[in-house]
Amino acid sequence: MEYNLMQNVTSAAVFAGLGVVLFVVAFIILDLLTPGKLWQEIGEKRNVAAAILMGSAARALGIIVAAAIH
Repeated sequence: MEYNLMQNVTSAAVFAGLGVVLFVVAFIILDLLTPGKLWQEIGEKRNVAAAILMGSAARALGIIVAAAIH
């Protein structure tokens, strides 16, 4: 019983780490593909379209990681 719990906790931690790494990689790729600096557009210039782009990318990655866990 304890082994199964530890295995599940380890699996969840691995998938969470994988999700974070994928999000960082996706952010870097999207930043390279968009004109200008994406973080500056979102944070300093308050560009709603850029924020929607990153939000949709984050949601898509979340769906992918959730499907991989399931």
